[in-house]
Amino acid sequence: MPDEDAARGLPAGLDSAVVQRALLAWYRRTARDLPWRRDPDPYRVWVSETMLQQTQVDRVRGAFVAFLEAFPTVGALAAADTEAVLRAWEGLGYYRRARQLQAAARVVMEEHGGQLPDSEVKLRRLPGIGRYTAAAILSIAHDRPVPIVEANSRRVLARLVGHDRPVGTAAGDEPLWEVAAGLVPRRRAGSFNQALMDLGATVCTPRQPLCGRCPLAGCCAAHATGRRDAIPAPLPRRAVIERRETALVVVHRGRVLVRRCQAGEWWEGLWDFPRLPAADLVAPLSLGRRREIGRFHYTVTHHRIDLRVVSCSAMRAGPRAGRGVAKRAWVDARALEELPLTSPGRRVARLVPALLGPGRV
Repeated sequence: MPDEDAARGLPAGLDSAVVQRALLAWYRRTARDLPWRRDPDPYRVWVSETMLQQTQVDRVRGAFVAFLEAFPTVGALAAADTEAVLRAWEGLGYYRRARQLQAAARVVMEEHGGQLPDSEVKLRRLPGIGRYTAAAILSIAHDRPVPIVEANSRRVLARLVGHDRPVGTAAGDEPLWEVAAGLVPRRRAGSFNQALMDLGATVCTPRQPLCGRCPLAGCCAAHATGRRDAIPAPLPRRAVIERRETALVVVHRGRVLVRRCQAGEWWEGLWDFPRLPAADLVAPLSLGRRREIGRFHYTVTHHRIDLRVVSCSAMRAGPRAGRGVAKRAWVDARALEELPLTSPGRRVARLVPALLGPGRV
């Protein structure tokens, strides 16, 4: 159907029917067994796609199963304590996604009778649901013929049509959304879109793609012109900012001091150990001598942090938690395990049992 493909904006010579048949046949043989695919319920699709944003599949597998056990329905997620949601999200990073997921669940309960909407307009009004997530829910859960473009599929689409400009931004991806719209079939759209993602994840990889195993190699512009390693063009990398910080583990009567990250900070809503100078937290405590107990590096966005961990004892606990100090708490090692901690905070927490001694855990 060359005329129809041209009307859809596809490049000359790219036959959508050929692409659909080849990709769907390949997917029937090779589809990855992922827990969210076993029951493409809208809620499950929504949770999985939110988790998969900027997070590798292997990290999401176990987290998805555990999250669904804790919050099996939209209603359960909406009614849950936010700290429990953040704790369940631990290890996936980008915690704003978890807060938005719960905020959207509450809107669904209040305004949509507990049923996730099945229209793009209504879906995109929910917190955290953008163009891609809405399209994934509609195509995978409802088999609507809507396109998707994400990290893996954009690479396949760019190579397929020879799109050699930078991608990964709204403007850069727009031509690929048009290509995806021209290729998505009227039926089995969800399988087609997942096949595109699988192909990008397992065959059409960023480096050294396995073109000999690709079902689309025969119609791929990048393969035909020997430009597979140059397409898509990468975005300029942001310069890495190096920082040095010190985390303070303050011990008092078998408990340690933690603080909740505030609005505007990294990891808003999670708990962490105070970072020096932290005068507002530690000034009233009469701290003893400090000693270094650990050191490690971690990254956040384009920042690379060299974190030194020091411990000390406190002579007093300071003001009771309440207005003005609700952002801090004294917890024992067992309670520390239950708190939703930042990623570096969890690493620091592993050092705490040795400080508190036997019988304190």
